Amino acid sequence: MENVKKLILVGGGNRGKRYTDIALEMPEKFKVVAVAEPIAERRDVLARIHGLPESACFESWEPVLEKEKFADAVIIATMDRDHFAPAMAAIEKGYDLLLEKPISPLPEECRALTEAAQKKGVSVLICHVLRYTPFCRTLRKLIDGGRIGQLVNIELTEPVGNVHQSHSFVRGNWGNSDRSSPMLLQKSCHDMDILQWLIGKECRRVSSFGSLTHFCRANKPEGAPEFCIEGCPHGETCPYNAVRLYLDDKGNDWFRTASTHMHEPGDADVEKAIRTSNYGRCVYSCDNDVVDHQVVNLEFEGGITCGFTMCAFGNGARSIRVMGTKGEIRGEFKDATVDLYEFETKTHTEIRVADAAFDDSIVGGHGGGDNGIMHAFYELLCGREDVSLCDISVSCKNHMIVFAAERARTEGRVVSLDEFTK
Repeated sequence: MENVKKLILVGGGNRGKRYTDIALEMPEKFKVVAVAEPIAERRDVLARIHGLPESACFESWEPVLEKEKFADAVIIATMDRDHFAPAMAAIEKGYDLLLEKPISPLPEECRALTEAAQKKGVSVLICHVLRYTPFCRTLRKLIDGGRIGQLVNIELTEPVGNVHQSHSFVRGNWGNSDRSSPMLLQKSCHDMDILQWLIGKECRRVSSFGSLTHFCRANKPEGAPEFCIEGCPHGETCPYNAVRLYLDDKGNDWFRTASTHMHEPGDADVEKAIRTSNYGRCVYSCDNDVVDHQVVNLEFEGGITCGFTMCAFGNGARSIRVMGTKGEIRGEFKDATVDLYEFETKTHTEIRVADAAFDDSIVGGHGGGDNGIMHAFYELLCGREDVSLCDISVSCKNHMIVFAAERARTEGRVVSLDEFTK
């Protein structure tokens, strides 16, 4: 078909597979023509799903991006610290990109990729998928429509969820900032992006506080072994028992695929993973160093203020309160409900947003955001733009908010964005 866009996937883990699974559901829009993934099982599964010949499957990104340009766009969904090199190579070849967030854990690399994309004239769409959810679009429409008057303040809370924290940010890929990125960048650059997108103005100053309080060796229960499967005396009551979370729960594909680095693992694969990898280690014995709670205060142009709270110890469902001179909006991401209160009439209007089943997992639909960004990416490749688009130049500015907030947290001071970016 004439308008089908050819895609190359670099990084075939859970996120990369998620985007290409959606592409497979849109055969009139996308066709995956090559994949680069170092893990053979993942590569083989993707090849089978997309009907790729062996010549279109690569163990690394270098050989596929050394070829003359043969597709319309590249999806890059590698680990955080492995974004820069393949993204730069793809830009130099003239490919448009769908780049998983964060752009990079280093501000210098974020800047370099932004400048390279602008110089080459290619589009780089960053996967801030929350922008594309019907829920966040509803918030934006209410604010832009003046329903609450002049925007004054936003409170945004992300209770990550204690088990989600243990899986991704203690045992998992993003537990150690030297291997990946700080917690605020990896998990909550979504939130910094949403705040800036809803406000539509530049952030001026930030302050931040946070630390790692619970998931550390000082809190390891007496008698607990290094690995849960070795027989922990607290196993029956511990919410982080790896045997129950990964091996016994056959329905948790996210945990089972992540722990084994396989798309179709069996019980033997999972058992091997929890015997030999961090995914089976006691959560109080890992080498994690990212915070498990953090607050960020932000001041935007026009004196608009925001408070953001990220904490591991919650139910895993974001909530937001947007306050203006004529009313306020309260919203719950998980059940996709919005309550609009208007001062003049003293009335509440409840808005039930589409896609109410809000799965916020790394392999879930992010409340329709994953599908939404793939639709928007296609429109972009066709020369049409969406109001939610987050080009790398916009995302880079929002990343700078995160980097500045981390400096504020570690140095214990208020940081000016102008000062930081200069």
